[in-house]
Amino acid sequence: MIYRSVRKTLRGTRTMDGAGVHLVRVVGHGDVEEFDPFLLLDAFDSTDPDDYIAGFPWHPHRGIETVTFLVQGRIDHGDSLGNSGTIEDGACQWMTAGSGIIHQEMPQPAPRMLGLQLWINLPAALKMSEPRYRDLRPENIPTIARDGTKARVIAGSFGGKEGARAGDYVDASMLDLSLEAGSAIEVPTRPEYTAFAYVLEGEIVVDSGKEAEALRAHEAALFERGDAIRMLNRGNGVARLVVFIGRPLKEPIAWGGPIVMNTREELDAAYRELENGSFIKRR
Repeated sequence: MIYRSVRKTLRGTRTMDGAGVHLVRVVGHGDVEEFDPFLLLDAFDSTDPDDYIAGFPWHPHRGIETVTFLVQGRIDHGDSLGNSGTIEDGACQWMTAGSGIIHQEMPQPAPRMLGLQLWINLPAALKMSEPRYRDLRPENIPTIARDGTKARVIAGSFGGKEGARAGDYVDASMLDLSLEAGSAIEVPTRPEYTAFAYVLEGEIVVDSGKEAEALRAHEAALFERGDAIRMLNRGNGVARLVVFIGRPLKEPIAWGGPIVMNTREELDAAYRELENGSFIKRR
């Protein structure tokens, strides 16, 4: 058994996106090779509605999946497929943009807005798949609680349970983990898969058996290759983090704003279609 060590730690960069939403871009353009198949991770944590109330008005996506996960807060959303609803505490919106979708996400005032959005790249052969939307409600996310830890299996599998979301396009796992003080958890991984974690609250220690490295709230860690990730909570309070694991695609990337393709020609074609009104494919 080879336990993964921390390859690099990231705190991200404060920025604004959408119509003026304050967030931290933890993973972005410069990280695509190391984090493949994951493209982007934006994190947000605010008690001031002015930081996020402007939201993300109607905008397009193609060639990726977007995953919006809320620990606390409320986001109203709608898309060109006719879906609409609200993401609330503990819920997750998993959207496959595929050949093209236009949607909006509008956060609503809340005591605290805490969560993240992840972008997952789609393989070349599936970039023009039919768009799909999944509303993952808290009651439909399998939970495993044992020895002071709680694992919510959003995608993939863990502890003998299949997640609320299967890897239809990319083999990826997403685990929402909570560790009480003094507890520990191990997450098995395929050695060749990319694995990283983002700490939402508290502090954890990654123990590879050879070295231990602390990760604090609002920090992310990219892990070296290995068979499992071993994490401990040596603090006094509860620590909460999200672990992401995925099979690398190892394909070229042409990225322009909310659209990610494999070549510049495909990217230019997508923007031409936005201009001439043919971006949304009617099936």
